[in-house]
Amino acid sequence: MSILFALAFFLEGLAVPVHHQKIKAELDYYLQRHSIEDEGYDMVARYAEVGDSMFGTYLPKGVFSPLAVLSPRGMGRQGIGLNRDARGRIYIGVWKADTLEVGLRVDKDGLYAGEFDRHMQASGHGCYRQADGTYYEGHWQYDQRDGFGIAVSTSRLQAGTWRKDRFVGEHIRHTVERIYGIDLSRYQHEKGRRRFAVNWRNMRVMNLGRRIKGTISGVVDYPVRFAYVKATQGITIRNRYFDTDYAAAHKAGIPVGAYHFFSTRQSGRLQANYFLKFGRFKRGDLPPVLDIEPTNAQVKRMGGTEALLREVRAWIKVVEGRLGTRPVLYVNQRLVNDHLSQDSVLLTRYPVWIARYGEYKPGLHLSFWQLSADARVSGIHTEVDVNVFNGYEPQWEEFLREATIK
Repeated sequence: MSILFALAFFLEGLAVPVHHQKIKAELDYYLQRHSIEDEGYDMVARYAEVGDSMFGTYLPKGVFSPLAVLSPRGMGRQGIGLNRDARGRIYIGVWKADTLEVGLRVDKDGLYAGEFDRHMQASGHGCYRQADGTYYEGHWQYDQRDGFGIAVSTSRLQAGTWRKDRFVGEHIRHTVERIYGIDLSRYQHEKGRRRFAVNWRNMRVMNLGRRIKGTISGVVDYPVRFAYVKATQGITIRNRYFDTDYAAAHKAGIPVGAYHFFSTRQSGRLQANYFLKFGRFKRGDLPPVLDIEPTNAQVKRMGGTEALLREVRAWIKVVEGRLGTRPVLYVNQRLVNDHLSQDSVLLTRYPVWIARYGEYKPGLHLSFWQLSADARVSGIHTEVDVNVFNGYEPQWEEFLREATIK
């Protein structure tokens, strides 16, 4: 019975959740930006409240009693018992017809509690606490995290889909309760030699694009709640449709903002002045956007990552100083990974709008997610970028109150 008492001592050490300051902030951020509509919200909310207390739900009553004895294998294992496999892993749980259905398993790296298959592999729902404090709860298959789950370490929270022990991202459920918007430039007015007007009255999102399929609840028929219009690029290019679209959005009552397409060939300061000269900025407008999407080759030609960051900071300094509001940074995942990640201030001080097309939401603190470039919107003849705000109505109202131009 010494193994049982050792296991009890081990479990007692795992029972108290440790909420480091950073992970507490991550949990708070998640709960602020999600609702009960979202997959896994209840799991994250429970962890935020009670930590990894799920271990106790998989521990059979009376398992530490001296009467907890496993029948010999030849007789077919039945009832509550203790076992050890060829790899030295200790199992304690409930057997039925020689199969461990539910229980706990201790290995050299930590403790698993949950459901098993007939080969004593983690399968179904379960949780795992590693010796370093990392915690996972969710679906398992063949001893690997597979399906929906949450992982919590001392530094981050991952809530979403896992495939063969690898986190692939968070799904969001698309519903009418979410806040959708568009961004457009001259390409929504032109196709070859043909020219099209945009009808801003009763504009609605009717299709989210080819890659968004399995996470839609109901019919896609969402009002357009915000719009960004390209104003300038570099120090020589203006969008000839900007003034018309900007005014029409205002007239239709749609919150609107201007964006500038960053060039690696001119200084950030000159580009900021050009944007401020030809853009339009009224009180209550959405914060200005710097669209940053150079290739790695372009970054190299301008002098590398530090040169890029220097010019981006210069643009921000001028625009923020003039308009009195923090600009939004429009980026893609590659740019974040290869360049912007070297300046953590940019990604924490300024709102982020990321382009990542498909089913999985980017794993950053976001204001906006551009989820497709081939959506269909009534009132617009061509395909258009569609975006979703990261949050629901209360967070959107806060954004309009706090982040817009004063």
